[in-house]
Amino acid sequence: MSLRSSQWYGGDDRNSYIHRAWMRRGLPADAFNGRPHIAIANTASDLTPCNAHLTEVARSVSDGIYEAGGIPLNLPVVSLGETQVRPTAMLWRNLAAMATEEMLRANPIDAVVLLGGCDKTIPSLLMAASSVDLPAVVVPGGPMLTGTFRGQPLGCGTDVWRLSEEVRGGTMSNEDFITSESSMIRSRGHCNTMGTASTMGLMAEALGMVLPGIAGTPAPDSRLLEGAHATGRLAVGLVEADRRPSTVMTRASFHNAIVALAAIGGSTNAVVHLLAIAGRLGVDLSLDDFDRIGSDVPLLVNLQPAGTGLMEDFFRAGGLHATLAQVRDLLDPTAITVTGRPLVEAITGAQVWDREVIRLRNEPLIEGAGIAVLRGNLAPDGAIIKPAAASADLLQHRGHAVVFDSIEDFHARIDDPDLEVDASSVLVLRGCGPRGYPGMPEVANMPLPARLLEQGVRDMVRICDGRMSGTAYGTVILHVAPEAAAGGPLALVRTGDVIVLDVPGRRLDVEVPADEWAARTPAPQMLAAIAHPTRGWEQLYVRHVQQANTGADLDFLVGSSGSEVSRESH
Repeated sequence: MSLRSSQWYGGDDRNSYIHRAWMRRGLPADAFNGRPHIAIANTASDLTPCNAHLTEVARSVSDGIYEAGGIPLNLPVVSLGETQVRPTAMLWRNLAAMATEEMLRANPIDAVVLLGGCDKTIPSLLMAASSVDLPAVVVPGGPMLTGTFRGQPLGCGTDVWRLSEEVRGGTMSNEDFITSESSMIRSRGHCNTMGTASTMGLMAEALGMVLPGIAGTPAPDSRLLEGAHATGRLAVGLVEADRRPSTVMTRASFHNAIVALAAIGGSTNAVVHLLAIAGRLGVDLSLDDFDRIGSDVPLLVNLQPAGTGLMEDFFRAGGLHATLAQVRDLLDPTAITVTGRPLVEAITGAQVWDREVIRLRNEPLIEGAGIAVLRGNLAPDGAIIKPAAASADLLQHRGHAVVFDSIEDFHARIDDPDLEVDASSVLVLRGCGPRGYPGMPEVANMPLPARLLEQGVRDMVRICDGRMSGTAYGTVILHVAPEAAAGGPLALVRTGDVIVLDVPGRRLDVEVPADEWAARTPAPQMLAAIAHPTRGWEQLYVRHVQQANTGADLDFLVGSSGSEVSRESH
């Protein structure tokens, strides 16, 4: 077996001496003689609280690597805490992917184990691994255990939105709201709803990049460490088999991920992440594939925000394998996993142990609940909506627009008593796309006007060129492309315009006479709110970021550069 790391360590010249000598530090001599060197790309960070436990997970991975004859090497990589970084973690997803890619390529490693959990960490790791295309495998960090407040389970994220609206609506005191804070996060791990973190861990397994059966294991569960150990052993085998991301994540794998996304009621953020990963691999995946493949898939998983349960329930009920077994006929049987065996083989015999949490195929929560892709004169390049999290009576709707030119404008005016808004209005927020904000923040699930909340209104049609948290819910049209800041038609909408939403017909339109529409120019207030960074990553990002409908990657990062490094460092 020819090892990539031997390009650094093999031979008896000065350069190989330097590479070996500086790495010895207690390693045996045979560490540099035919033993694969496996990096553990670790996103643990105290400022990414959902990933803080990954150093413990890394130790189990390390034990497995060493047991199988490899040399484990801890490699801290850029970590993004969804709840902590400003202005939005999405601004740095591509930076994290680029930095990780370059470190994997630059160092003497033969394979990598990717440790992620919080929303952007698994996508950025998979993007990086796809571009460098060394043998790779993911260990998802897992969800937290369920916390409770006054006897009721709390879904982190989802119940933050719900409880905060109850305070604004006058049905919960602010004191009670603050008291619930200490109950929201019960243990190590990421959000316990079917939010973006849970979704992307499960997407990684549906893509074949996780040792089957691990995704969804709660972070405090000892079985996560057992799976991490087994993954370390597998990583050594990946080198011998030369099994790389490009051989695992094929178009068939993305087909299966889209089926899984619909069946679990996963986050809308998975759309933009899967498109970006596919772009790194050169897989021909489009926004329309999500509608074509997933729209008729039934929603089987009864978890917040589309249902009532939480990830601990999902794991107990049989998890991803039990869910996929119910829709096995919709999966592409040619897709393999990191084991080299078909995904459909891994789910054979999987049972549903709680039919309230995971429904059987003939008893779904919703028929045809996958992501819907909308087009029309407001979204010529597409927009998406998650019907499973929306109100059925609003999926076909006609209402007058109430337009906000930035998130700051929204916060300043949404509760203004003079704001002309009622339950039939359509809230429009623009300037929140990849380029305009910049970074495409999770603001599309706009809070409703307080006076409407007081009247009992709990959902309205909302439209935005930004994203929303995977833990959020409501009739929200998001990822509108092109975004307003890139010249998209959302920039031309005015308060009072009639907007027509038709989810069954896959349409999103504004009713304005063609001659009037052609004469309009973007609102000065919106143009003034668009970010114009002058230095650093933000400037590079704004210049090169693509639109949501292709994954919001940077144009010069799309595709793969492989693992070759042509020049010696000495």
